[in-house]
Amino acid sequence: MQIDTAPAPFEADLDDKRVALGYVSEAFAEGCLDGIDGDCMAQAALFAAFQELVMTYGEDATARYAEGFPERIRGGAFTTAPQH
Repeated sequence: MQIDTAPAPFEADLDDKRVALGYVSEAFAEGCLDGIDGDCMAQAALFAAFQELVMTYGEDATARYAEGFPERIRGGAFTTAPQH
């Protein structure tokens, strides 16, 4: 009997996303070190991300995806610092 030890597609996707987040975080940090305002970097990163999603999935699918952001933001999905 052979056991499949390859990660499930979902797990592999998570690993890819973690690596990608590392690249984006490094680029963000480099921009800030070069004197670019963090808010400017964040807006540029969002623009680039949505541009890629629209090219990949189309405008309607990307808009539906973005509809869930207000609830996720308010729910702390993107908060990394402890809340007071």
